[in-house]
Amino acid sequence: MSGRSLLPRVAALVGPYASGKTTLLESLLLASGSIQRKGSVSEGTSVGDASPEARQRLMSTEVNIATANYLDDRWTFLDCPGSIEFQQDTYNALAIADAAIVVVEPEPTRAVMVAPLLKFLDENAIPHVIFINKVESSQARLRETLDSLQTLSDLPLLMREVPLKNGDAITGYVDLVSERAFEYRDGRPSELVQLPETALSEEKSARQDMLEHLADFDDHLLEELLSDLTPPTTEVYENVSRTLASDLIVPVFFGSANSDHGIRRLLKCLRHDVPSPAETSARRGWKPQGGAVARVFKTVHATHTGKLSYARVWRGEFTEGALVNGTRPAGLYSPQGATLTKLTKAGVGEIVALARLEAVKTGEVLGLPDPDVHSWPTPLPRLFPSAVRAEKKQDEVKLTAALAKLVEEDPSLSIDQSQATGELVLWGQGEIHLQVALDKLKNRFNLAVTGHRPQVPYKETIRKGVSEHGRHKRQSGGHGQFGDIYIDIAPQPRGAGFQFAETVVGGVVPRQYIPSVAEGVEDYLKRGPLGFPVVDVKVTLTSGSYHSVDSSDMAFKTAARIAMTEGMPKCEPVVLEPILAVEIAVPADYTSKAQRIISGRRGQILGYEAKDGWKGWDVVSAFLPQAEMADLIVELRSLTMGVGTFAWKFDHLQEMAGRGADKVVEERKTALAAQ
Repeated sequence: MSGRSLLPRVAALVGPYASGKTTLLESLLLASGSIQRKGSVSEGTSVGDASPEARQRLMSTEVNIATANYLDDRWTFLDCPGSIEFQQDTYNALAIADAAIVVVEPEPTRAVMVAPLLKFLDENAIPHVIFINKVESSQARLRETLDSLQTLSDLPLLMREVPLKNGDAITGYVDLVSERAFEYRDGRPSELVQLPETALSEEKSARQDMLEHLADFDDHLLEELLSDLTPPTTEVYENVSRTLASDLIVPVFFGSANSDHGIRRLLKCLRHDVPSPAETSARRGWKPQGGAVARVFKTVHATHTGKLSYARVWRGEFTEGALVNGTRPAGLYSPQGATLTKLTKAGVGEIVALARLEAVKTGEVLGLPDPDVHSWPTPLPRLFPSAVRAEKKQDEVKLTAALAKLVEEDPSLSIDQSQATGELVLWGQGEIHLQVALDKLKNRFNLAVTGHRPQVPYKETIRKGVSEHGRHKRQSGGHGQFGDIYIDIAPQPRGAGFQFAETVVGGVVPRQYIPSVAEGVEDYLKRGPLGFPVVDVKVTLTSGSYHSVDSSDMAFKTAARIAMTEGMPKCEPVVLEPILAVEIAVPADYTSKAQRIISGRRGQILGYEAKDGWKGWDVVSAFLPQAEMADLIVELRSLTMGVGTFAWKFDHLQEMAGRGADKVVEERKTALAAQ
């Protein structure tokens, strides 16, 4: 049976951290003859994980691209990061893939780690197969793992093979369509063997189960089963192929990337069952006729080549030197790991890198887009912040430009210049995510950058009002300075902000000087008696006096500051801390742990409910002080197998009292003294 397409197809390798995706890529490349020797992740010799940041951590930190030919079929494999912190890259790669290989370990308690990926695949109708890796372990529990995975998938999981065993060790498999048995041979193709009598019963039961699942989508097959007829093998193959391409079922395979077990069986599945680029293009909404079209799924600012836009061609042909979106690329390349090979042209299905398309961003369409195509993964929400600054003062402008490039590469990064604290804050998906970003600044842009926990934007307000007199008088020869005012300072309701009013009568303070009084008050409120910006205060100018020669705008502004400086400490100032509305999403088994996290961080639990559209997940709603949020995602993931997450927004300011408030004020005084 021939492959589905002579055009290049794309398969994304996805799965949780440490599931063995990069090792599987090496096995696929070896089995297809694309490499002569497998590389090693631990030794830094793999095709994937080629960046310094990935090799330093022995983990994927970005999508790696490799091409292969297998039985005359052309493939591009996208080895995607397993860490949830780099999932944006994974989602963007899946958006241009024909299918995904979901790599998991044979441990049912770890199955939940793949839940966000399966949800994304199901919601976006991306055909996918599951490869249960590392079955060389004698502790491998395939059936229990499959049952656990089924609770996470909206689609039926279809075992395509059953294991052959010698004691507890898995030594081969039986293909449930052809009903042929194969024994593993390390580093070589599996060997066809006689189907053992001991495996016959399990094989028949599993095959019947597979056929019944397929019959849910084929009336003719259902009629054959009801009539106790054995369907022809070719018909079963066609059913598997059609239902996978239509994203109706999820075939499940198993093997060992370390030992090269089950790799060629996986390649044959890809060859026969993965949809063609034309089928994927139609599913994505692209029309078959029209000019050349490609979509950028990855952007890299490389040290030597400059900006590279990685794109998949959906229609037509791109040629070297031709205009693309009004710009002539500096080069057209085929990527293989960290190596780029120059191309003269690229057609449908191919993945290419175009150099120096400065105006093009990740997710954008190259060529003439169809007006009805809009779907693209949205940037992941901000979860973990770090205030960053260049170690050398003269690098600050360079830092801003370099950070903008990193954000362009990875939309799940973002930068803010905090108006409240003045800090430059880099946001990402977790601690490692931001560490990698800082390493890229050093390795690619020669920028030494330090990061630290951002300041909390505390505010302060007052509990009672006072009346105060402010007088500024100075005589220094010639014109002097004179400003004299009386003000009332009063608290406002929470959230009302600052209000200035005046009840001056009789011209005791000339009208032209009243705005200067307001300006002086506002200037003082930038830093109140506790050291924080003051909010929710009303100041009323009630009276005063002036000098016809020595009074000025500056004199009345200074008098206002004097009055505020004298009066505010008498108003019982109090610290206000920002409170965020937080929604924590976790599998229901971890709901109680999420509630304990909230309680341990001075939070107020508002309730919880089932997460809409997610089987077996809850959302816990709470109010949490912003001061307790900085490493929330780190603790949450450590207690939920890495899958817990949250969304947040500012809700209100809340008075702070006791030793906590005293500590905040003391730390603020120390920080101000050090400036």
